[in-house]
Amino acid sequence: MSPLAEMRAAARAAGEVLRRRRASLTAEGIHDKGRHDYVTSVDHEAEDAIAALLTRSCPGVPFLAEESPDRKTQAPERFIVDPLDGTTNYIHGYPCYAVSIGFESGGSLAAGVIYDPVRDEMFAAAAGRGATLNDAPIAVSRARGLDEALLVTGFPFKMLDRLEDYLAGFRLLVRRAAGVRRDGSAALDLAAVACGRFDGFWELGLSAWDVAAGAVLVSEAGGTLSDFSGGDRWLHGGSLVAGTPAVHAELLASLREAGGGSGPAFRI
Repeated sequence: MSPLAEMRAAARAAGEVLRRRRASLTAEGIHDKGRHDYVTSVDHEAEDAIAALLTRSCPGVPFLAEESPDRKTQAPERFIVDPLDGTTNYIHGYPCYAVSIGFESGGSLAAGVIYDPVRDEMFAAAAGRGATLNDAPIAVSRARGLDEALLVTGFPFKMLDRLEDYLAGFRLLVRRAAGVRRDGSAALDLAAVACGRFDGFWELGLSAWDVAAGAVLVSEAGGTLSDFSGGDRWLHGGSLVAGTPAVHAELLASLREAGGGSGPAFRI
């Protein structure tokens, strides 16, 4: 049995940290991790809140966590944690950020929760048990193809050497889809695909903590996931395509077309 209740409680505790600390965040609490990549004192405080609760309720289960190098560990079971997905949004007061907690067991993702503290929305899913939003069942949309699909994406700001590859696909999909959005939180993007607000998602330059929880949600809500090559290396491979089964297929085919079949857009 996955520790879904404990993960919900931990995500809510971290979300409370984000709400409480937003107004008091100062420049002294913001640090560069890389070009256009930030971490704040709030990231660390939220992660500590998650760790404290899950260590107490699930002793011995380690963490793969974005902001703590000493918690990047391999184990038969582990939590995969992003305490603040959408840090740049948070810093600027743009209300699109979330807490993301995945649970991996035996090499497979077994559960995931994503909590949006701005809207008080708790997305949760466990393998074989479906997906919910605030305890109500959710499912991907009924979109039958790109021409009626609202897509969401993320820019590869950590991999600017891949920007031209990305833009080739972006140009093609802007022409083919009903619309394209970019919100700056992969976790919330995937949660939105799971509940039918978006019909498809693609992004390069992702890490496991960006997608672990959202992938469980999409899968349990009836969606399809792959890496850019159509394979299953999306958790650690850095690229992800997700959506309704029909939209995923056309989205992946379009990315292949933009990349020349197996060209540079599909290096993973």
